[in-house]
Amino acid sequence: MSVSARQRTIATGTLQAGGLRGFLSNRKAEAVLVPTGALLAAFVLFSVFLLFLGKSPVEFFQLVWRAGFGTQFSWENTLSRTAPLLLAALCVAIPSRLGLIVIGGEGAIVLGGVAAGAFAIFATGLPGALGMVGMALAAMAMGGIWIGLIGYLRHARGVNETISSLLLAYIAIALMNHFIEGPLRDPASLNKPSTAPVDEAYRIGNLPSLDVHWGLAVGILACIVSYILIEKTTFGFAARIVGGNTRAARIQGLPVGRLMVGFCALAGAFAGLAGMIEVAAVHGSANASLAAGYGYTGILIAFLARHNMLAIIPVAILLAGIEASSGLVQRRMDLPDATMLVLQGLVFIIILMSETLIGRFAIFQPKTEAV
Repeated sequence: MSVSARQRTIATGTLQAGGLRGFLSNRKAEAVLVPTGALLAAFVLFSVFLLFLGKSPVEFFQLVWRAGFGTQFSWENTLSRTAPLLLAALCVAIPSRLGLIVIGGEGAIVLGGVAAGAFAIFATGLPGALGMVGMALAAMAMGGIWIGLIGYLRHARGVNETISSLLLAYIAIALMNHFIEGPLRDPASLNKPSTAPVDEAYRIGNLPSLDVHWGLAVGILACIVSYILIEKTTFGFAARIVGGNTRAARIQGLPVGRLMVGFCALAGAFAGLAGMIEVAAVHGSANASLAAGYGYTGILIAFLARHNMLAIIPVAILLAGIEASSGLVQRRMDLPDATMLVLQGLVFIIILMSETLIGRFAIFQPKTEAV
């Protein structure tokens, strides 16, 4: 037996004898440390950008901390913004396990909000709980159909899901504007077209002792359920097989088409639910404020979390805190409102670049015994 063959045999035996646990822990450490390093690198580059503008990076990050996490009010503001980001990130992370890059969550959010607002108009008189459930189901159905269509186009027609989801997002925003400025417009909404206000019985209240609506709990629960579905069930296992090798999945007889459409529809349902929460907990009606960019920030969160459903939770809180601080930063440092977009863009680019580093560090690789 050659030396290299003996090395492979020993390495395999070591893994089978118990080294697998250490190997997995190294891989998990790599999955945490590489994105964290990329995030820090993005902050360093953004600091250079601020210095070029003649601004203090230290003051910037102090203001971000104060406005995003420094007080109870800051925390409550951050957590309120976290809810839609959690669900928007799931719209990216769930299809990614099948190898699909879907970036059209913004479209499902706005159409989900319109569907919820329309249901509230035509279902007046229902008990509060039934009304909220109906709004949620209408929003989830609308979002599920919209993103499920992307999975169908990918499977049946070979249409690139990244391009189709982005284009459908623009179409969705145009449809939202059409409905809230036309058929569903409340005549009393003069300066800002919107649907009729949602009945108070259908409004989502706050968590106990917090000025944060229940949408946060819904978003966290959705992340946990998604993790269990993907990592602990046969459906999730089948989806991961499809994501690893679609051709092999077909040979094994897995329903690739149904899995693609089903998981895309689930992802869209979560994004549509985010739209409903924005209507029932924040805006009180469907209007142009639904297109707040949560769907696009969700892309960044999903990639920063490396599509891990549980890691999405802390990453979403971090990004929500940065967004919550934008107003204070602009006023105190006299920066344009696009400054935070520059930071998000840098983070996204560096995170994408860091993906090429996965598997390249020897410290994270399984140890072999030389002979």
